[in-house]
Amino acid sequence: MRILIAALLATASLLSPLSASAQSMDVEATIKAVDAQKLNLMLDDGKTYKVPEEFNFEGLKAGVKVVVFYTVVDGNRVVDDLQIVD
Repeated sequence: MRILIAALLATASLLSPLSASAQSMDVEATIKAVDAQKLNLMLDDGKTYKVPEEFNFEGLKAGVKVVVFYTVVDGNRVVDDLQIVD
């Protein structure tokens, strides 16, 4: 029984870095460009962020300061949430 538990813990510890790589991050920046057709935002940090198809672009344009919460998926920054900073 102890060997089984040790094997399960070892397997879990090997898989834990996979879940850590998918953690959410955030950035505060100003929008540089909005492309509603390609579903992405370019921020003044020089990076492009993809948004989901149901994303609402209302109020978003170049010059608007935002906080973007995103996850890196297959090398792409995918927006989980976005807040306009007043």
